[in-house]
Amino acid sequence: METALEILKYILPALIVFATVYFLMKRFLDMQYSTEVLRFKQSQAKNTLPVKLQAYERLAMFCERISLDNLSYRLSGGSMDAKSMGNAMLVAIQQEYEHNMSQQVYVSEKLWEIITMAKNQMQNVVTTASADASVGNSPAALIQKCMEIQDSMGGSPIKTAKSAIKKEIDIIM
Repeated sequence: METALEILKYILPALIVFATVYFLMKRFLDMQYSTEVLRFKQSQAKNTLPVKLQAYERLAMFCERISLDNLSYRLSGGSMDAKSMGNAMLVAIQQEYEHNMSQQVYVSEKLWEIITMAKNQMQNVVTTASADASVGNSPAALIQKCMEIQDSMGGSPIKTAKSAIKKEIDIIM
């Protein structure tokens, strides 16, 4: 019995010291891990923020390029009739969209839906205006009809998309 007490006299303080050191080290290592995770996230944010901002810039440029004013300016010229102009506008809108499609990985799903809806609405405006027989052969009359249709929709889908881009930028900044 005396030997058991003698052994217990040495083992019990050692177990208390071991438990104390174990819990202190565990707590210290958990704090170090949390600090490293935070540093990693901060470095990732530094690397991804410029890429995200560039994506927003490209989508804003996309919106500008598919606006009626810019489409008519870029595509006018030559001896194009209204039907050719309408087709050229539809092709230009689709090409711009395809060119910027990769930007969807950097923006929210909701914003990408708004961008896609703006593109679709612009295509619908051009298609509707092109189908109108009163347009005749004049590209200027086609553009005017497109603007009338857009105004009757309650505003430009491009303005809505640009506003959504600005709001999302405000959120990440």
